[in-house]
Amino acid sequence: MALRSAVWTTKSPRLKDRKTPKRQKVAVRTAGGGNHELSMDVLSTWRRATAVCFDMDCTCSQDDSLDGLAEFAGKGEEVRRITSMAMNGEMGLEEALVKRLQIINPTPQMIKEFLAAHPPESRLTPGIKDLVSNLQKRGISVYIISGGFRPLALPFAKLLNIPPENVYANRIYFTTDDETGMPTVYAGYDTDQPTAKQGGKPEAIKALRSKHPLEDVVMIGDGITDLEAARMPGGADLFIGYGGVVERQEIRESADYYITDFSVLTKTLANHQVAFVGSGAWACSAANLVARNCKIREDFEKDVRMWVYEEEVDGRMLTEIINQDHENIKYLPGIKLEENVVAYPNLDDVISEADIIVFCVPHQFVHSICKQMVGKVRQDAVAISLTKGMRLRSDGAQLISDMVRRKLGIDCSVLMGANIAEEIGKGELSEATIGYKWPENARLFQEMFQSDSFLVETVQDVEGAELCGTLKNVVALAAGFVKGLGYGSNTKAAIMRAGMAEMRKLAKRLYFTVQDETFFMSCGLADLIATCEGGRNQRVAGAFAELSGQKTLGMLEEEMLKGQKLQGELTSNEVQAVLRAKGWELDFPLFTTVNRIIHGQLPVEFITQYQRISEVEAVEPSSDAVESAIEDAFTALKV
Repeated sequence: MALRSAVWTTKSPRLKDRKTPKRQKVAVRTAGGGNHELSMDVLSTWRRATAVCFDMDCTCSQDDSLDGLAEFAGKGEEVRRITSMAMNGEMGLEEALVKRLQIINPTPQMIKEFLAAHPPESRLTPGIKDLVSNLQKRGISVYIISGGFRPLALPFAKLLNIPPENVYANRIYFTTDDETGMPTVYAGYDTDQPTAKQGGKPEAIKALRSKHPLEDVVMIGDGITDLEAARMPGGADLFIGYGGVVERQEIRESADYYITDFSVLTKTLANHQVAFVGSGAWACSAANLVARNCKIREDFEKDVRMWVYEEEVDGRMLTEIINQDHENIKYLPGIKLEENVVAYPNLDDVISEADIIVFCVPHQFVHSICKQMVGKVRQDAVAISLTKGMRLRSDGAQLISDMVRRKLGIDCSVLMGANIAEEIGKGELSEATIGYKWPENARLFQEMFQSDSFLVETVQDVEGAELCGTLKNVVALAAGFVKGLGYGSNTKAAIMRAGMAEMRKLAKRLYFTVQDETFFMSCGLADLIATCEGGRNQRVAGAFAELSGQKTLGMLEEEMLKGQKLQGELTSNEVQAVLRAKGWELDFPLFTTVNRIIHGQLPVEFITQYQRISEVEAVEPSSDAVESAIEDAFTALKV
């Protein structure tokens, strides 16, 4: 799968013109080509590619199809001479196309008989099918961009599982024969196609970029027109010359990298290494999902590395327990972990080789963990956050995905949803939503987590998905309050509906790009229902209400969660700081009521009268300490 990293986006049409660090070299022996050095920036661009474009003749096929057709028609020598002149730059592409077709004078029947006599299966270049298959497994879009003709290229595309719409080649025109009434008379070709003109291949790539969010594009071919594709503005970012069929000196000397065997490129497509930062209940359940997929996927390393905050449990270190007994007896007891989930006490050991990093720790710890990771993460890595929460800065609230993106310089998607860890660990049917910016990363993460019992959908709305996962914890406190007070389903439903409305309202005020549909996906409605029915925030809030606030949420967290963290109270303080700073407190009566209840400024019974918040003056908190959290958060937001 192609990974989109935010570290290095390419703007220059020529790789060698980019401002990159001093190149490191990796020795790669190419078949028949001696020792050829592959620079790290070329290798990085190749592995990071979102699209790979192949020339057709003498690249995908072991011959030039039009030359073969000419040979079949008895005009081989004359046409081969013109082809050679065009590929060596001695004749313009357009002139060569016109001359060759005029000499051949093709008909549909001639093309059909030629393909039957010389089937594409017998003409595929060695290694091309395996390379294309490996690229496609990684979610990389594969195209054929050829100066040849579509009827001759499509059979090869079919063999390589490249859809017809990904084939850029010239169309041949035929007119109707007066005697037969059939379109059998050659009448030229479509000169409006970009590949019909000199410099047409970079134009075709520009057209691709206008249709799809492609960033790093690689062109592979054997001729001058393929080299042009990466040397003109808007074209490919990297040109790999191929000399397995025909060796051309200029291509060998000018290519960013030169090969004579496609297996060399296949071997450079390193498997993905997954690292989990976090080892709580949800992290362990999620790691199990990924580990099962890694066992059966050819493009993933089998071991899933998990960073564990080392602690002693029953006289043994937690990492030892996980690696030997395959169970996290403290945070997810009773659920067996896959044997390829490997626990490490050292964060560097987990992340140093990983190109996929999964964050799943309480949100208050993410910033300090990211600081430890700076400069130690691969530049081509991508991340996905399963953490729900936000961080307050002087310029406002910052989502966890944005923190990771800014701190580490890599793209960060999010996975949010109705994800109660124990139920997922037991294999019960569950859903999740991936919020993403780059489609290729979304595809990768979806394949990484998806299973028959864990269904994953995607939405191009990171902020919306993440805010759903964050704000629902505040609503869960409200749902817990009404349950603890003994109210029934009607009251809880009313609170949940009001909470969903405030979640959507606040998300849209903070980020105008947030989409309405996101709130009806698993990250929105489903997560809200699950958290309000069975999540830890609801359970602890219920106990808080039953005790009429005699114990703080912090005390109950310590008593009831056995080391796990309660996110709702901290998130409520962070949300309230944002509302206070912006003067929005009365616009969000449920959120404001919840926060005042947990700080002793309102009785818990007021939760069912939250709409009257503007009529009631909050009493002074019973302790300066309980108000300090929100005051500190509010101070952090002041400019």
